Amino acid sequence: MPDTRRGVLYGVTAYTMWGLFPLYWPLLKPSGAVEILAHRMVWSLVVVITVLAVRRHWSWIRTITRRQLILLALAAVTVSVNWGVYIYAVNAGHVVESALGYFINPLVSVLFGVLVFRERLRRWQWIAVGLGALAVLILTLDYGRLPWIALVLAFSFGTYGLIKKAAGVGSAESLTIETLVLLVPALGYLLVLQANGTGTFGDHGLGHALLLVTAGVITAVPLMLFTAAALRVPLTVIGLLQYIAPVLQFLCGVLIAHETMPASRWAGFVVVWLALCVFTWDSIRSAHTIRQERTAALETV
Repeated sequence: MPDTRRGVLYGVTAYTMWGLFPLYWPLLKPSGAVEILAHRMVWSLVVVITVLAVRRHWSWIRTITRRQLILLALAAVTVSVNWGVYIYAVNAGHVVESALGYFINPLVSVLFGVLVFRERLRRWQWIAVGLGALAVLILTLDYGRLPWIALVLAFSFGTYGLIKKAAGVGSAESLTIETLVLLVPALGYLLVLQANGTGTFGDHGLGHALLLVTAGVITAVPLMLFTAAALRVPLTVIGLLQYIAPVLQFLCGVLIAHETMPASRWAGFVVVWLALCVFTWDSIRSAHTIRQERTAALETV
């Protein structure tokens, strides 16, 4: 029980940190989204290498296969798209739309299950996916365009999770490889910015430089906390905890950034929340049924 409680605490902390990101990225202005992304890549590598050095955990390097390296390189590209679009969205005043992306991410994962793994969905799962599609249609009419930020965030993060699952490498280890893959382009971009005099690192005071460096901690810590949580609590609990992040992002957008929320936009979000309620209820019900069947099977042995 104490281990489970620790796992829940780790999960809550990870998702709370992710949910409060909209308060952090604006602090890095006047740095642009790509410059922030590059710093995030570079300093994340420093953090994970430090963690591995403290743990004296290097033996895993010899066990990495060529297939895993290729998959993690693809994961690095995918998560770069996700990070870059998210930073742009927050600093451009689209916090609510970015929250939408993480609200619909579970439905995208279900859709990937059908398309990639040929999984068969239960009736209520289909209803949840259908409601999610209806919400996207409502919000498309509201925005006057596809909510592309939300869709890119949802599909890129869903793809990232899919690739990481296929790679089967631990969080700190995989993040090390991913950031190593991204190090050369990220560092090269930052050096070019500084050489051109357009970089902001060191030109806006020590506080700004430290905030850019902190991007590494902000990136690595919640990922490792999430991994620790996933090892200690059931996936159904993780599934419920994951809504903490978009809820906090949404509240940041509405209450702090004061983004406009016309009635049509509220309608779209209500449909999304209804879809997630259906999805969550069905997941909990299914998990309960499976547990009952396993218990019955053990009793008959």
